[in-house]
Amino acid sequence: MIPDTRMFREAAAAPAAVRSQLHANRDLVERLGEVVRNMAPRVVVTCARGSSDHAATFARYLIETRTGLLASSAAPSISSVYASKADLEGVLFIAISQSGASPDLLAAAGAARDAGALVIALVNAEDSPLARTVHHAIPLHAGVETSVAATKSYIASLAAIVDLVASWTQDRELHLALEQAPDQLVLAWQLDWGAATEHLRSASSLFVIGRGLGLGIAQEAALKLKETCGLHAEAFSAAELRHGPMALVRAGFPIFAFLQNDETREGIEALARELSAVGADVMVAGAEVPGAVTLPTLRAHSAIEPLLMIQSFYRLANALAVARGLDPDRPPHLSKITETV
Repeated sequence: MIPDTRMFREAAAAPAAVRSQLHANRDLVERLGEVVRNMAPRVVVTCARGSSDHAATFARYLIETRTGLLASSAAPSISSVYASKADLEGVLFIAISQSGASPDLLAAAGAARDAGALVIALVNAEDSPLARTVHHAIPLHAGVETSVAATKSYIASLAAIVDLVASWTQDRELHLALEQAPDQLVLAWQLDWGAATEHLRSASSLFVIGRGLGLGIAQEAALKLKETCGLHAEAFSAAELRHGPMALVRAGFPIFAFLQNDETREGIEALARELSAVGADVMVAGAEVPGAVTLPTLRAHSAIEPLLMIQSFYRLANALAVARGLDPDRPPHLSKITETV
């Protein structure tokens, strides 16, 4: 039986949210793409917290690989706590938020605007303080999300990032791939990742691996395993695992790996084979690795595959939380809107 939770229902609505977003934002994002293109930013800075910051990780890799510009994440506390001022003339500053209400993010966006940056917000709450603070706001159109665990709003953030970058770079192939994403998300939601449930039902900790465009969803998956499943999950780039964390791997230690079909694939596959060979309990989405559990995925454009894999993962996380006797809608000590200073 499928666990009927708010998390399940809201994650299942992600395809409709992306479809609505692409339709509603078509003219807006086309105009903003032209604005950014004419601006020719010297660097891109992102700013976000939690799941939105994982979307910012995805944005960094997409922007750097598609534009050749340096993209970096800003620490909100530099503005909200330290009151430090930076020269951001000629900088594109992208703030990502579901609520658009966190004081530290508002302070960072306002400081960036005052320091000369072009500030764009990707925000689900169109009438939020953040939307009123920035130069341009791109609504996520994810609709109301009441489960503490963000799902459809995260996928909507990824879609908005792809849309903005495709418009900015006039990448027709990426645009066409994004237009197919809503239908592909429907199919991704139906994929059965139940095999991982049995491997993680009694686990206490695990590593979640990704690289490049897939690192942001590895970070997001690790967060969801923490907040909904009570698992100590840590996300790492496949390139970083050998720099220390590998020492923790023992026989039976769970490893969850995401592989999108791009230049990072071969390296992650090699790492997954190595981990499986030393007895780790490896689960892989995106490839078949000897000795590892294969989780079914859909082939798509490499920038779209992370959206599809995290959609399949959300269904797994919901089922795993229930299997572990937890309520994914009500994680302990957490609330839906986190207002950090």
